[in-house]
Amino acid sequence: MEQLSGLLSWTLSRVLWLSGLSERGAARRPQIMEEKALEVYDLIRTVRDPEKPSTLEELEVVTEGCVEVQEINEDYCLVIIRFTPTVPHCSLATLIGLCLRVKLQRCLPFKHKLEIYISEGTHSTEEDINKQINDKERVAAAMENPNLREIVEQCVLEPD
Repeated sequence: MEQLSGLLSWTLSRVLWLSGLSERGAARRPQIMEEKALEVYDLIRTVRDPEKPSTLEELEVVTEGCVEVQEINEDYCLVIIRFTPTVPHCSLATLIGLCLRVKLQRCLPFKHKLEIYISEGTHSTEEDINKQINDKERVAAAMENPNLREIVEQCVLEPD
């Protein structure tokens, strides 16, 4: 009976640890999400600005702190990007958001839901732009435009 009790106790602690409900497992979850956030940042930092010969990282449009990854379930994550345009009236903010979306849709190695926003208070029309860059139909329509698609391709192309 004592062996059975010990076996049940060990099994329960192992299940809790693997599911992330024990202290050790719970401590590991945030670390995994931080690693995924760094992975996301590593992908978007090299996206080029549509009108300047610089990356979004160099212009501080994206930073490590602008990426958040939350676990939805064991196999699926919510990736949230909050980027900051260089000026409050940036006419290319929507295009930058589109470039970020395309890059991550192509390159992220894990299953995800993607939300991209302009950092609050950093653009004069942030609400409208946030709606546009998170609307699947508008994104698909934009990528059907050959001129826009070419610009996006140039922006997301990996540097040599």
